[in-house]
Amino acid sequence: MDHSSEPRGPSRRGLIGAAATMAATSTAGALKPTPAKAAPVGGDVEVTLNVNGRDHRLTLDVRTSLLDALREHMDLTGSKKGCDQGQCGACTVHLDGRRVLGCLTLAVAVQGRALTTIEGLAEPDGTLHPMQQAFIDNDGFQCGYCTPGQIMSAVACVREGHATTEPEIREYMSGNLCRCAAYPKIVDAVKQARDRMGTKA
Repeated sequence: MDHSSEPRGPSRRGLIGAAATMAATSTAGALKPTPAKAAPVGGDVEVTLNVNGRDHRLTLDVRTSLLDALREHMDLTGSKKGCDQGQCGACTVHLDGRRVLGCLTLAVAVQGRALTTIEGLAEPDGTLHPMQQAFIDNDGFQCGYCTPGQIMSAVACVREGHATTEPEIREYMSGNLCRCAAYPKIVDAVKQARDRMGTKA
């Protein structure tokens, strides 16, 4: 018997296609994305930073790093921008006497606290800090790019009591990288300054 003229039921392929179309249609409204709110962007704020004993009144974007504030807004370029990711230590400064990385510290977060940079380490009459003199005496630098951060970290290393032995000095100075590999002379400089600093910050 010829069934070619009889109406045929829906095919499996047709059923699957129809189901997919219905699912897409029914969920289209539910899956419609909600417009995202714009993320807050930085704005300018008035800040006062005490650097090397002097107040600096600045207008900064709230996202400005301490390193950029020092270099770009106060012309204190001794602190260097190396990696800008907290890996090399070239931007080391002192905050209330403790070493911090300028590139990872927000300028707005340090108001009312005492900051010291490499420019403020020597005496007002120009006499070098014992650590600065020790780096000169021991040739503790080559290209000199990392030297400000090395010196600031070395001063803190002695002050923290972590300069008793060479292995200890190496460990507590390990956050400061020297691409010229002047590490042995840096250790010698720290040892010399340690013996001359006494209670000197």
